[in-house]
Amino acid sequence: MDNLEPGYISLYRSGELERRAKALEARLAACDICPRECGANRIKGKVGKCNSGLLPIISSFCAHHGEEPVLSGSRGSGTIFFGNCNMRCVYCQNYQISQSPGIQKNNKVSTQVLAERMLYIQDELHCHNINLVTPSHFVPQIVRALINAVPMGLRLPLVYNTSSYDSVKTLKELDGVVSIYLADIRYASNELARKYSRARNYVDNARAAISEMQRQVGDLVVDEDGIAQKGLIIRHLILPGGIAGSEDSLRWLVGEVSPRVAVSVMSQYYPTHRSYKFKELNRKILPQEYQDVVDLVEKLGIENGWLQGVTSTESYRPDFTDEKPFVEGKRRRRR
Repeated sequence: MDNLEPGYISLYRSGELERRAKALEARLAACDICPRECGANRIKGKVGKCNSGLLPIISSFCAHHGEEPVLSGSRGSGTIFFGNCNMRCVYCQNYQISQSPGIQKNNKVSTQVLAERMLYIQDELHCHNINLVTPSHFVPQIVRALINAVPMGLRLPLVYNTSSYDSVKTLKELDGVVSIYLADIRYASNELARKYSRARNYVDNARAAISEMQRQVGDLVVDEDGIAQKGLIIRHLILPGGIAGSEDSLRWLVGEVSPRVAVSVMSQYYPTHRSYKFKELNRKILPQEYQDVVDLVEKLGIENGWLQGVTSTESYRPDFTDEKPFVEGKRRRRR
């Protein structure tokens, strides 16, 4: 049972959501929506560093049952996969969606259609939430779509599923709009982030963004059925050879964000896309590399979250069917 009315509904009633939509849309004239601040006039259809113009791009939408259990639950998480991305990860498992702008331009839709997709997820698929995947470059369009969707009855909580290469200025416009932030922490080194994802100052931007997300929604809150209602979930993908900087990132999360932060440790790395060009990335993670992060989780006292078991799947998709709680036999959650 969904207990909390999403904040975007009251913001719509007060007129604040409209104000925010207009402010965000005005910024598209010299786009600074993400940290790249490329200045493209997306209102006139110019394409920015994200390879996207004015209209949102939807690559696919579905009821996804492979997300973390608090998101997928029994009815699935209603994922809307946006086309293109403001990062260029050489190992991206969704590169057909994120790094194929020539194909994705055929998936442009209006904000009205985006609103209708949200309603379909709610009313026909009966999902627990609306899961916006790679939304950072389409925040103005998402807020406008909400203005269209609320009068039609949208009431599901929003999940903002991001690489964390987000602008704090943009995130502040989502305060009260987003219920759940599902944020990656990819690297602990700006140099490696630039090398493997062409993202300058990733660490500084991502940590500032995650801190803002925590300020807005706090620690994870679930209902009586164990379904997420509000809060921050951090995903950390283990990369070969310690490239992800797991210890530095996890220590920062516990020390600077929250000792009760919910962390999803992901072992699914698979060498795909352009990773073959980098010897250090052209392999799966080793069992010992996985175990080192598991040991670190225990050492840091991280009690909330999930450990994705090491699998041999080549589907490149998250699989939490063999997920393990941090505390054997009992998953602890704080409310």
